[in-house]
Amino acid sequence: MRVSFTTRILHVATGSAETVTDLTRDCELFLQEAAVDRDGLLSVFVPHATAGIAVIETGAGSDDDLLATLHHLLPADDRWQHRHGSPGHGRDHVLPAFVPPHATLPVIGGRLELGTWQSICLVDTNKDKDNRQVRLSFLG
Repeated sequence: MRVSFTTRILHVATGSAETVTDLTRDCELFLQEAAVDRDGLLSVFVPHATAGIAVIETGAGSDDDLLATLHHLLPADDRWQHRHGSPGHGRDHVLPAFVPPHATLPVIGGRLELGTWQSICLVDTNKDKDNRQVRLSFLG
């Protein structure tokens, strides 16, 4: 059996607000081309020091709850040593310790194997950067 590797870069406009952006449909469209009935792994990676990838429920308030939890754990105030950018921006550089910049997900028969309510999301608390890249890679 031949193993292949395919990759694509998504460009995601996040604007100037903290966001949880659902990437699930983008991942599914990528796999329709890259995986075609094969089993393998989807890697989702954001190459930025102030963003992460989460697998969570969206649309029922969990995305807002995640941002509220991050505000509680990582307040945007002047306590941070990393001080460039907008006030409290140092917390954005700590975010990837809580929401990692990557996720690896199973693909079976060319389709993502997510739970019923799971979505793949870009988490971006950095108000100073309004565009992100996300690398999707399929190995199978």
